[in-house]
Amino acid sequence: MAATHLWGTIDGAEITFPMRVEEFNAATLTYSVPARQAAALLPGSSFELVETAPGVGCLVIAACDFRRNPWGDYNELNVGFLSRPAGAGDETVGSFIYRMPVNQPFTCEAGNRVMGFPKTVETISAGYDDGGFTFRVSSPAGLPALTLGFARRPAPLGPPVVLAVESYSYLDGHPYATAAEMEIGSDAVDPSEVSLELGEGPLADELRGLGLPVAPDSCVWGEGLRATFQLGRRLVTA
Repeated sequence: MAATHLWGTIDGAEITFPMRVEEFNAATLTYSVPARQAAALLPGSSFELVETAPGVGCLVIAACDFRRNPWGDYNELNVGFLSRPAGAGDETVGSFIYRMPVNQPFTCEAGNRVMGFPKTVETISAGYDDGGFTFRVSSPAGLPALTLGFARRPAPLGPPVVLAVESYSYLDGHPYATAAEMEIGSDAVDPSEVSLELGEGPLADELRGLGLPVAPDSCVWGEGLRATFQLGRRLVTA
């Protein structure tokens, strides 16, 4: 068992690491996007976009319904790009978290203060009906910003895949990395059956600037997933 580290408290609640998420459902989608437009959305100069092909970057969108999480039972849209710290070797690949709307204030404050994640509190719903999953995010003005939907299987085809991932951000103005061991679903969703609608607001406009909505390159779904987050670290970049 790893030693427990107490980061501190927020609103009287202890923030400890490793932070273990006991249950969440998630759809994870990838999109090939123009590298120039994607790189322009990365703030600062401490991280660089990973090109999966000349002139092509990878956008990763995860729609998460957290059920049992020390930071609350909440919904989250994780929007990031495959990236690496500036000057790192080609073998280093993580995800720079570009936007992360959530629908509860505690996880927003904790994500901002502890990890440097750009969480904002928005209206987000995760719906399950007739074998389908629908995830909706509203703009700050209350207008529909993003709606994601697809059919899901009644039972998983296999166990989840466990990935060691690193998420990049800026914490107090400094480049920062948070390591995690995370399960992703093993149920592949046919990209042609994924519905993505963009509405109003900055998120929708920026995704349109990347060429969305289009069918994703891939989409996987999982239920009853787990994750373990480690205390992050400040990076020294080129």
